[in-house]
Amino acid sequence: MKHVLFVLVALFCLLMAGCAPREVRYVVGVSQCSDDEWREQMNKEIRREALFYPGVKIDIRTAKDNNAQQIADIESLIGEGVDLLIVSPNEADAITPVIEKAYNKGIPVVLVDRKIRSDKYTAYVGADNYEIGRQVGSYIAERLQGKGNLVEVAGLKASTSALERHRGLMDALRETPDIKLIASADAAWLRVPAEKAFGDILSKFPDIDMVFAHNDRMAAGAYDAAVKQHREHDMLFVGIDALAGEGYGVEQVANRQLDATFIYPTGGDKVMEVAMNILQGQDYTRETVLSTALVNKANARIMQMQTAHIGQLDNKIEVLDKQLDTYLMRYSSQRMLLYACIVILVLVAMLLFFVVRAFWTKNRLNAELSDQKKRLEEQRDQLISLSKQLEEATHAKLAFFTNVSHDFRTPLTLIAAPVNQLAESNKLGENERFLLNIIQKNVTVLLRLINQILDFRKFENGKLSMTLSRFDISENIKDWTDAFRTLSYRKHIHFTVSVEPSEEGYVMIADAEKMERITYNLLSNAFKFTPENGTIEIKLSQFTKEGERWLRYQVSDTGIGMPAEHVKHIFESFYQIDVHHAGSGIGLALVKAFVEMHGGTIAVDSGEGRGTVFTLEMPVQQNGVPEENVEKNIVLTNLKEGAVLSADQETIQTAPEVVERDDKETVLIIDDNQDVRDYVKSLLHDKYTVIEASNGQKGLQQAMKYVPDAVICDVMMPVMDGMECCRRLKSEVQTSHIPVMMLTAYTMDEQKVKGYECGADSYILKPFSARLLQVRLRNLIDNRLRLQSFFADKTSLRKEPIADLDKGFVEKLRALIDEQLGNSELSVEDLGDKIGMSRVQLYRKSKALTGYSPNELLRIARLKKAASLLASTEKTIAEITYEVGFSSPSYFTKCYKDYFGESPTDFLKRKG
Repeated sequence: MKHVLFVLVALFCLLMAGCAPREVRYVVGVSQCSDDEWREQMNKEIRREALFYPGVKIDIRTAKDNNAQQIADIESLIGEGVDLLIVSPNEADAITPVIEKAYNKGIPVVLVDRKIRSDKYTAYVGADNYEIGRQVGSYIAERLQGKGNLVEVAGLKASTSALERHRGLMDALRETPDIKLIASADAAWLRVPAEKAFGDILSKFPDIDMVFAHNDRMAAGAYDAAVKQHREHDMLFVGIDALAGEGYGVEQVANRQLDATFIYPTGGDKVMEVAMNILQGQDYTRETVLSTALVNKANARIMQMQTAHIGQLDNKIEVLDKQLDTYLMRYSSQRMLLYACIVILVLVAMLLFFVVRAFWTKNRLNAELSDQKKRLEEQRDQLISLSKQLEEATHAKLAFFTNVSHDFRTPLTLIAAPVNQLAESNKLGENERFLLNIIQKNVTVLLRLINQILDFRKFENGKLSMTLSRFDISENIKDWTDAFRTLSYRKHIHFTVSVEPSEEGYVMIADAEKMERITYNLLSNAFKFTPENGTIEIKLSQFTKEGERWLRYQVSDTGIGMPAEHVKHIFESFYQIDVHHAGSGIGLALVKAFVEMHGGTIAVDSGEGRGTVFTLEMPVQQNGVPEENVEKNIVLTNLKEGAVLSADQETIQTAPEVVERDDKETVLIIDDNQDVRDYVKSLLHDKYTVIEASNGQKGLQQAMKYVPDAVICDVMMPVMDGMECCRRLKSEVQTSHIPVMMLTAYTMDEQKVKGYECGADSYILKPFSARLLQVRLRNLIDNRLRLQSFFADKTSLRKEPIADLDKGFVEKLRALIDEQLGNSELSVEDLGDKIGMSRVQLYRKSKALTGYSPNELLRIARLKKAASLLASTEKTIAEITYEVGFSSPSYFTKCYKDYFGESPTDFLKRKG
């Protein structure tokens, strides 16, 4: 027993070591003088660039234009021992001493945007404020053609940037003495003060030609003042910053509120790059001057488009960083699982040893006590009773694992097939990386199921206990639901968390990990059964019951709901509604167990077509737990299963639009499991154009739209299953010719018979061989190619096994072409309208059955008719050209020679 305890303690230590957070190598403190949108953009760029340097922590403070606050912020960062300071000084004279203090302590200081009254700093990154002021002055001189009245709305005059911009402006205007600076006002970089100051100037000066504001904020304020006095069209407004976004400089230029603005680059990424070069001892430039450019109505729209694209890329970088953290956690969890499995194997071996030894001991004792018959008979009866109990327990466990096995089947399929394919590879390339990724994701699914099994076993054995802590559930619910945000965006589900205001707050004493598991299970069910464009909502509220505060926790969705006869059994162990909602049957049973352990209740309200609402009620504080024994600090981890949303293993991917290509056939893959679609696509994408759908209904829409050459369809899917999808495909004239291959995890002959009755052309069982799928798909498409000879030889209709629906289509197309042969204006769209198909559908259907596009069929029919007329009549080439529908004799001659190998003139000479 002591040895077993020692092994468990060692395993616990290994698990804790594997879950250690990332090491922090550098702490970079950032002190911003203000919190305007320009600095928010810089902060965002700094954080984004920091993602490329593992082990870097960013601590950003904002002084909100207050010198005292900024000095306090910098003092605090110095006291915390930051490795480097990034500072944008509010006022040079006031901030210089504290920056010198940091520099003298050996802390590198990078100044941003503004400088100080000292050279005690490590590096400077920012635009040249004097140069940008000079460029604005040159632009004003050119725009006003050297003559006019100018008003300047300046920033905080004690800041170096405002002083330098003013000096640059005045130096540029010295060359145009007829431009008069009639007024200047200090608006402290803010919009409202700028509006007030310029309003006063407007009342004093009736003749103003242009207004120059030191930033776009103040330019917008000046414009607002002009609008109030109905003078916005009397003058032009120029600003600086050129930020993109709603209500910012670029949009103001695009909307003609500002005549122009000048890009004042934030340079957050460059700041971080210089900072890391300093920290890592690499070469860096002490004075980094960022360039600027003019933004006016000619390029404002382009700027908006480019910035939007950059924003999308920024978001993708953040998503990739989060995924990297998730993968590292998965790796750690899988390693710990391996260690646990090894320990379990050792324990099993020890147990087996003791069992064998006990068996031999029992035999020896039986031999020694053979004379005690009566006692042996009593022991025999006891053994029979124990054997029956053991048999009953074995049957119960067998039933349990039978229910769980269906959940394991698809992940095991996706593990076995890629592993077999990897075994055939000589080296690890991109394809092998892809297969390994599939394996890792599905191992995570198995791990989550195994953890639920272990918890359920503990619950059945009465060994499931609680670890209480004090935490704010309204705050932690945000962390617990973050993992579902990506899935909500992918499925276009409106997902919200609402907390009813409460004076007492939402701090509670409970088992935080079990509350997290409750959230995960309920949200997993909600997302699994809620269709696209649905709604899922979590609501937190409080009420009083018998003088105590209770928490009401509701999870509601607008999904498919449950019939009334199933609702009363939903919390029973191993209960399943039907095969379409298959699962282990223990998730909701565990939720109920966790709630009852907290002394609470759970209820469900559901109905078909009206969604489901789970309502949990429990005491805010568990009774019998002394305050001093409750943990004060809240350290909550992500979901123990790896924080992976495995709702059918969906990923962010939509079916690509089809690009019509002559060199590849098109294959449609219909499966509700994203990994299955990805894997089959990886097998086919080199030889086929692949499109995808996540259920039968979407697959039917894709097939009607693109008319693929073959369809690979799963049997069990939500919304519309594979059987119904196949039947619908075979009953539509646009898609009836398409071969359909069904994928299934079931081996029952009855299901295969039903599939063939629905029109399926082939069946493949999971797990399947990649080579078998490729060869069988190729054979299905090649068999269809035999039908292409029909159009050239009408008699083959009686020999080829063409479906009645396809015969009708070809005959109708032939009749339309013969009827409209002389119509030179006839187009593919006209043929499609008469048959009842779109241009793409007609193209795909015609190509699949005849091997020719509609245009090619029409041209061939016209050429054959022309050859007949040349051979049997005395008409001229020009007459025959127009009679068969060609618009030009020269084009007719070219097409005739390409098809028959000689020109019409050569034919007539040979004929005559």
